[in-house]
Amino acid sequence: MGELGGEWERACDAAGVRRFAPASVRALPGWAVWVTPGLLTLVVTLAGIGHAQPWRDELATWSAATRPLPDLARMTRTIDAATGPYYLLMHGWTALAGTSPTALRLPSALAMAVAAGLTARLGAVLVGRRAGLLAGLLFAVLPVTSRYGQEARPYALATLLAVLATLLLVEALRRPTWRRWAGYALAVAALGLLHLIALTLLAAHAVVVLLTAARGPTAVVDPPGQSRAQMPDAVTAPRRHSPRSTQPRDRAPVERHGSHGAPQTPMAFHPATRSSAGGTPRVSPHPGSREHGTDAPEAEPQNVTGEAREALAGWLLALLPVVVLVTPLALVARGQRGRQLDWVDPARLPDLAALPGALAQSGVVGGFVLALAALGTARLGRRALLPVAAVLLPVLLVFAAGTMVPLWVTRYLVFTVPFACVLAGAALATARVTPAPTRTPGTATPAEPERTATPAAAGRTAAPAEAEQGPTSPRGRVAAGIAVVVLAGLLGLPDQAALRRTHEWPRSAPVDYAGAAGIIRAEQRPGDAIVYSPRDGWLFPDLGMAYHLGPRLPRDVLVVRDQRQDASLWAVECDDPARCLAGVDRVWLVVTGRRADPLAAVPGAKGDALRAGYTVRRVWPRPGITVALLVR
Repeated sequence: MGELGGEWERACDAAGVRRFAPASVRALPGWAVWVTPGLLTLVVTLAGIGHAQPWRDELATWSAATRPLPDLARMTRTIDAATGPYYLLMHGWTALAGTSPTALRLPSALAMAVAAGLTARLGAVLVGRRAGLLAGLLFAVLPVTSRYGQEARPYALATLLAVLATLLLVEALRRPTWRRWAGYALAVAALGLLHLIALTLLAAHAVVVLLTAARGPTAVVDPPGQSRAQMPDAVTAPRRHSPRSTQPRDRAPVERHGSHGAPQTPMAFHPATRSSAGGTPRVSPHPGSREHGTDAPEAEPQNVTGEAREALAGWLLALLPVVVLVTPLALVARGQRGRQLDWVDPARLPDLAALPGALAQSGVVGGFVLALAALGTARLGRRALLPVAAVLLPVLLVFAAGTMVPLWVTRYLVFTVPFACVLAGAALATARVTPAPTRTPGTATPAEPERTATPAAAGRTAAPAEAEQGPTSPRGRVAAGIAVVVLAGLLGLPDQAALRRTHEWPRSAPVDYAGAAGIIRAEQRPGDAIVYSPRDGWLFPDLGMAYHLGPRLPRDVLVVRDQRQDASLWAVECDDPARCLAGVDRVWLVVTGRRADPLAAVPGAKGDALRAGYTVRRVWPRPGITVALLVR
């Protein structure tokens, strides 16, 4: 029975199973580690998903997605080609689910839930289950997750695809097969189609692939067959050895290490290696060697040259469909950049300093996550390369490009947040084990009475630092990590509440399209007309009124070509406003901003015609927008 127990022990070690792990994480099935963050993200994101009215970008999504397919295709040849594939996806979705705020945002909420699960999975693969679970839970409670999980724009889907592509890359580098590379190619192609700037993630992937080609998979990711016990989580868990007697005279001797007077550590805390004769594990007599600890595990010999060729060839072939599918879209989008991004200012160094808070949608939460990510980077060592590169390289590339062309928009980098959470999860999960108290066989310390050996203890060595309770136990570290996640959630609560009131930034500058539409709906009469100012900006007052009023929208008296006919997001008005206003007795004037005298805010010939033919009957100021009733 003892020999069978020893074989079972070694099989557990080989499979990465730690039998003395807390039930809260390691006793869970693997799927629960990523399903739990996914479900939490879904619950958090769905809470109040329809409260905030669609903001200007979502109004553009609604306008594009509800057009007939020929009109949508013509529009993408004029503007917003980069978002065209997302509009096409939403065209099919809105045909099935409708265009309410909740319906428009539901795909993003589902995408963020899946992204949280994949973040947990990626953390588990790169670091360990505990780190993966905490990374996914942290991602779930961030304000940025709710913000873009409640927005009808492609950023949540791009975040999902960025994590999926990275996870598939890791799997393909570990166990290369054509199916894994094909899955990676599809994920990256979809990522580029939905969010061109997210393809800067390929810079991080290139670094990982090239390093793998130069030094083998152990330089970046774990080699095939590496046990879970060799991951950073294993810092807290000693290797178990074959059964031995529980009698004091038969216990293994204790070796000293460190300086004089340092605590003594049982030999069970040092990983075992096989003797040349096989069979019984041999204990390393050199605590400072590679065999001591798990930060630099000994890897099996590998055919690095063959793996290098396989990794490079697989990755380069996987990029071919990306080039074929994404290049035409990128060329069209490049030609539209001047009109599409004319509102973007050049990037400056202060923008980098403000990035964590802007990305997290909360200054304090952004700084909190950044600090955890930095700590996780220091603790992970070489395993930090992939998530660090996935955060830093896209940021630096977009910033560098943004200094020359209008490109620096914070929300374009939302796809990097999960990788920062993986680093933060590692910081929460990889605390060092407190050394065991000094003692000799047969004696007990005052703090911990010696336990009497029992038959159930056969085949195990004493491991007081791996106790199930206490702040340094695995269970205690999981509880501490979850407490930090809860703290991050509490710190973000004010921003969570604010983003459910408005999606505008800053939150103090909302645009109340629904309030303005409600005034017109309550006060309008048959024959009324409506006029907007300005008509060519990015606040889209006309789309806001059309969305909220629907068939009850007054006649847009100045329009000669609407958005669909013009194949753009803006309508074209007549050159002679006075002629177009002839015969109209009541006009609803909708002006962006709060205006005490809205007629004075209308420029050009349109303002002249309105001031010459009408007087203001009443003004209704609303946040970010003003409604006035004009009569002859």
